[in-house]
Amino acid sequence: MKQQLEQLLASALASLAGSVLPEAPAPGVATVERTRDAKHGDFATNVALRLAKAARSNPRELAERIVAALPASPLVERTQIAGQGFINFFLARAAFGSELAAIHELGASYGHSMLGKGERVLLEFVSANPTGPLHVGHGRQAAYGATLANILSATGFEVAREYYINDAGRQVEILAVSAWVRYLTACGEALPFPENGYRGEYVRGIAETLHATCGEGLRREAGAVLAGLPADAPAGNKEIYIDALIARARQLIGAEAFTHVLELSLAEMLADIREDLEQFGVRFDRWYSEKALEKSGAIERALARLEREGRLYRSEGAIWFRATEFGDEKDRVVVRENGQKTYFASDIAYHLEKRERGFERLIDVLGADHHGYVARVRAGLTAMGEPGECLEVNLIQFVSLFRGGEKVPMGKREAQFVTLRQLREEVGNDACRLFYLMRSHDQPLDFDLELAKSRTNENPVYYIQYAHARVASVMKQLTARGLAFDRDEGLAHAALLTGAHEQAVLASLARYGEALEQAAANRAPHALVHYLRELANTLHTYYNAEQFIVEDSRVRNARLALVIGVQQVIRNGLTLLGVSAPDSM
Repeated sequence: MKQQLEQLLASALASLAGSVLPEAPAPGVATVERTRDAKHGDFATNVALRLAKAARSNPRELAERIVAALPASPLVERTQIAGQGFINFFLARAAFGSELAAIHELGASYGHSMLGKGERVLLEFVSANPTGPLHVGHGRQAAYGATLANILSATGFEVAREYYINDAGRQVEILAVSAWVRYLTACGEALPFPENGYRGEYVRGIAETLHATCGEGLRREAGAVLAGLPADAPAGNKEIYIDALIARARQLIGAEAFTHVLELSLAEMLADIREDLEQFGVRFDRWYSEKALEKSGAIERALARLEREGRLYRSEGAIWFRATEFGDEKDRVVVRENGQKTYFASDIAYHLEKRERGFERLIDVLGADHHGYVARVRAGLTAMGEPGECLEVNLIQFVSLFRGGEKVPMGKREAQFVTLRQLREEVGNDACRLFYLMRSHDQPLDFDLELAKSRTNENPVYYIQYAHARVASVMKQLTARGLAFDRDEGLAHAALLTGAHEQAVLASLARYGEALEQAAANRAPHALVHYLRELANTLHTYYNAEQFIVEDSRVRNARLALVIGVQQVIRNGLTLLGVSAPDSM
């Protein structure tokens, strides 16, 4: 409805160009918004106030000319000019019947639009270091990214989903040496586990696989491993110790064997992550390796481009990027004194490569601890001649689990964390997906485990799914009574839906497309969750107040057409959220 009104308004403005208006207004000027008070109609626009200066006209007088130029439409019952020049639109009752018919006709595609106009978007999300299982924080990123991709696709964007694998850094070397130490222990060697190693049980699993594939071929005596190493924490420095231990492993088993340990560890973790996400209903179009980025020459190309633009300089043996010239708080090292390229160099090269693949908009979904990331990567893009505003970074705030009112302790390196798999197994995928999305991504989330498992109206998952199942139950009752639903008769008599509850349901249904576009434009999947909860509430209220299966077939089929419309919209919304729509609860 909103789009149709905006089209009517755009036509009126176009017809006034060259006479009342000096020229046709730019696209996007003809906008309407829902009113907060039904006394002011269903929709309103302030376009007359915005164009009055250009038209050299009093806003109310301009509003009158705009209203007079509006094309006739069965959608609009009447208009009203209010205040200094607001135009209020009162919709005809038949408009809501037409919207209900559209739901039945379009089915799963109802609510879809071309808001994005085919803009190519690369959405990168999760991208967790493959050094351990996904934890509950990664789960929130996964639910947000996957749902945002669905919403953007439904509103006319061309979306590609990508996972960036950080497989070229020091962290995977720490994972490898952690697995090797566990392997040595399994072989019977007695040596302490490094304070800076990965302690989770999953590392023992990698060690078992390593032993199964290599036997004792990688075994070395504990004395040879530990001889001459610097002290570990707490007496020494755990960072220095772990680096020395990695170097010792390479020395004792050889670079080729250490690479084998690293690649096996990486493969095990990636397989676990892929399986976890697949079972969570999260899929990617591409898994992009940092190693592959380096081998492709993309990093060298990016640095050469910065060099040509005069954006690099040498200092203290390192190569620096003049990031402060582009709004960053300080200049950034791209090549260290030892010739090793930094993570930042990889980051800007990766984003340049995204642009080279033809993506107009780059959306990164990252953890809350990446707040300094945006300015520096935008600086890099701008310095290489790309528009900095093409990059959006949505930071996902932390998740806290609560059980019985008590906060569950979590810490990844110490292996005190709850994995995404454990959470899914306890509360189910549906509760995981929807609870993750209930709040805006930029707000911390308190995840109540007991509420997520409850079968009460306070649980939003249950409440929304129950609305869908209730309609299915009504249709089963209809069949049990030997009756059949006549959709054509129901839609033909939608004008009989005059009750207060019916009008509320019709009005709520008509807001779905707007809610979807709002969620897309604001990158806010939680807006869709809130809409579905409100729609479910109108259905439950209607269900408790009225009988649907009545004697008069016209009223019966009209009411059934209405609640089936609700069921369809709930199913559409839940599908975008990655949540099931059961027919029974």
